[in-house]
Amino acid sequence: MKFIDEATIDIKAGDGGKGCCSFRREKYVPRGGPDGGDGGRGGHIIIQTDPNLLTLLDYRYRRHFKAPRGTHGKGKQMYGVSGQDLIIKVPVGTLVYDQAHNLLIKDLNRPEQSIIVAQGGRGGRGNMHFATSTHQTPRHTEPGEKGEEKQIRLELKLLADVGLVGRPNAGKSTLLSVISRAHPKIAAYPFTTRQPQLGVVFLDRERSYTVADIPGLIEGAHQGAGLGHQFLRHIERTRIFLHLIDLSDPEQPDPWNNYIGLTHELKAYKPHFLDHPQIIVLTKIDLPEVQEKLYSAERLFQEKGLEVMAISAATHQHVQPLIEKVGTLIFP
Repeated sequence: MKFIDEATIDIKAGDGGKGCCSFRREKYVPRGGPDGGDGGRGGHIIIQTDPNLLTLLDYRYRRHFKAPRGTHGKGKQMYGVSGQDLIIKVPVGTLVYDQAHNLLIKDLNRPEQSIIVAQGGRGGRGNMHFATSTHQTPRHTEPGEKGEEKQIRLELKLLADVGLVGRPNAGKSTLLSVISRAHPKIAAYPFTTRQPQLGVVFLDRERSYTVADIPGLIEGAHQGAGLGHQFLRHIERTRIFLHLIDLSDPEQPDPWNNYIGLTHELKAYKPHFLDHPQIIVLTKIDLPEVQEKLYSAERLFQEKGLEVMAISAATHQHVQPLIEKVGTLIFP
């Protein structure tokens, strides 16, 4: 399934029905008065979260939504039927913006949460409302009000407990595939992951947490370099960062500079990211060239007061202790 995290849609709520102009004409009612009923309300447009949705793909191809109008009023004081509300389903974690004003309307971050984004028009009043002692046969009615019309931007930010951050090919996708049932693409070239991937890690029958594997982070990501903004947007909601560092990375052989480069990009995008709990994860320790650097790298991060763990996702070495350590941070 293609991952789409932004979409712009045009919406139009239903117009209200017209009020009716009618007079009672019954055999045994010699002085029948006005009895025109009101028009029905137009349908609202409602955006509602659906936990079963993971992407905004549906709204990349269908962009126009219009709710039904209310029916017109009728004689005998019969009111028109309100138009049916139109419900647009989106994934949990969707932000709804008024595109014209770039204004956030609502952050829909809970299952089954909903908001009316366009109000249906009010139905017009029938002529029964305009009768007075001096004007007993009014023929005046009101047209229904127009429904609201606007352009809405939908922006999805994944909801995950743990975010995997690191340079391209740091081993994020491999780790996610080992600790969960997710099946991200894995290959020996940069930016294998071109869209966010979510996996669920089960600690036991009652406790689990979600992990997000995001496209690799490079210098200038906070300005959009590489897959920068697409990456950084989806870690805004994460509670814990796992900084994956590959000691065999030929482009960044110094693990401390690797870490500093990551944190610089995070801080430049959102300064509060550095307040998140974090664990340094040294990856690929099954490789001989990594084993040669492992001890000094661990000492380096420990001396800086940082939590550090070393794993091999390929051989599953020390992966279970990492899962459990993260669990203690989420479920203290």
